[in-house]
Amino acid sequence: MTIEQLYEVYWEHPVICTDTRKISKSCLFFALKGDHFNGNEFASLAIENGAAYAIIDEATYAVNDHFILVIDVLETLQDLARHHRRQLSIPVIGITGSNGKTTTKELIRSVLSQQFKTFATEGNLNNHIGVPLSILSIDDECEIAIIEMGANHQKEIEFLCGIAQPGQGLITNVGKAHLEGFGGIEGVRIGKGELYEFLKSSNGVAFINTNDEVLTEMAREKGLKNLIGYGEGNENFISAKLKNSSPFLSVEWHKKDGTIQIADSKLPGIYNFDNICAAICIGSFFKLSPEKINAGINAYEPVN
Repeated sequence: MTIEQLYEVYWEHPVICTDTRKISKSCLFFALKGDHFNGNEFASLAIENGAAYAIIDEATYAVNDHFILVIDVLETLQDLARHHRRQLSIPVIGITGSNGKTTTKELIRSVLSQQFKTFATEGNLNNHIGVPLSILSIDDECEIAIIEMGANHQKEIEFLCGIAQPGQGLITNVGKAHLEGFGGIEGVRIGKGELYEFLKSSNGVAFINTNDEVLTEMAREKGLKNLIGYGEGNENFISAKLKNSSPFLSVEWHKKDGTIQIADSKLPGIYNFDNICAAICIGSFFKLSPEKINAGINAYEPVN
């Protein structure tokens, strides 16, 4: 079965499941493998529990027409997500970074949802399995999507960009997470910078925190042309400064030659200043009014 043929099946059954404990009626079950489990062994149970088809890669388990045999289930899932992404004409924003990805993603979701039907990665589904599942969760009513991408070694962000194909992107920061997998802090910088590489090659837009010297230098090194800056300097697309930090952050911001705005959040911690500014910047880029942007910032309540 080709990806195009499987896509027709997916279009009729657009819910993907990988866990037999969470089967929804008429879904597609992808029999993924792990270090300690073989999803093929649970394919029959998935069908019994209501799945329309089970995608498997071991012929022994293909007992009837409800089983679709492929060479590799994970690669098929990824290929299907790539194919689905190519059918989408909506903006897709890619987010990566060592810290703050999820909070920034949720702030951006809250802001953009004031005007658009917005999809964002659920939880931490940000790896080689989670990103394809996220892409395949985008339906035809969605107007804009935010895809979080995590990595613990080089070339992973490059691979995930190949699936998500973001037209806009943001690196929150470069820190000391997953140093062993990246081979040190310079390896982290190279790995996260793969998002910039993709945006450069695809003529995409990068949102840059100009307060962060590392990110600013990375953008310069990559030769990025479509840069949208946010930070304390007045030369930025969005200029911002911290107005208040107790008990929650308030940010004073404005566009170039624009009226000063106040975004009141429900977030503690000065470290969230950059996350809030990123959401303000992206909301402004997509032409939301200041009132909607401020409402979106205020509406977000952290769950942790």
